[in-house]
Amino acid sequence: MLLWASSFIALKFAFEAYSPMFVIWARMIVASCCFVFFIKQFFRFDYKAGDWKLLCCMALLEPCIYFVLEAEALMNTSAAQAGTITAILPLLIAFIAFFTLGERVTRTQLAGFSVAFAGVIGLSLGSEVTESAPNPLWGNFLEFLAMCCAAGYSVLLKRFSVRYSAVFLTAFPAFVGAIFFTPFMLMLQFPTTFSLVGTGAIIYLGMVVTLGAYLCFNYAVSRLPVTVAGSFSNLIPVFTVVLAWLILDESLTQSQLVACALVASGVYLSQRGRSK
Repeated sequence: MLLWASSFIALKFAFEAYSPMFVIWARMIVASCCFVFFIKQFFRFDYKAGDWKLLCCMALLEPCIYFVLEAEALMNTSAAQAGTITAILPLLIAFIAFFTLGERVTRTQLAGFSVAFAGVIGLSLGSEVTESAPNPLWGNFLEFLAMCCAAGYSVLLKRFSVRYSAVFLTAFPAFVGAIFFTPFMLMLQFPTTFSLVGTGAIIYLGMVVTLGAYLCFNYAVSRLPVTVAGSFSNLIPVFTVVLAWLILDESLTQSQLVACALVASGVYLSQRGRSK
């Protein structure tokens, strides 16, 4: 979760130097190259007829659609606000898991979902236009859609974690993402200038975040219920706000801090209901 939180900061640096599409494509290429060293583990799985459809659907949700939404979101909102939106991910996962995996959702969890969602809306409405957030309302909405994709990805991931290794479930979406974004890059002009900071951010995103964070999460999902593993994403907003303050000098308004407290209350309420 700490690595995922740091990706919001790295993306901000990368987007200052390169176009969002190039950053996403280059990130997928770097990640795919890293997985060459794990090629033996990649082929350890128990394939069943029809798996390829849901596997491709999983990869389409994340990284393909997810990265496009998140890239556009960070072009319009601050890293701190985007990170706070991720607080609703556990609730979305619990909601989807109820209908697909049969995991029980209590009334308390539903109440928590409503409170957290109200906090997200309050965070967006209370946002101010700044240099790092030129259109925060639109950016926060796109980040919410990205979280919907992440929730769908997590539930599908849990379904396959029984028969597929964490390495395969991390590498496969990376390879699909590299193939998916290549045609878009062929239609665009490659960067003509080099940025050491921007390039370093892309390498960090590909090697550390895509390889490290996803591999850790996918392994955790194979050992825990998806709702429990997903609940740890509650740490992302805290890590992101602190990192954004330390590195990017970002801050939240007073009304947004109240909205963040509302999100935290909703998340706490949902976790309290699940523990019972």
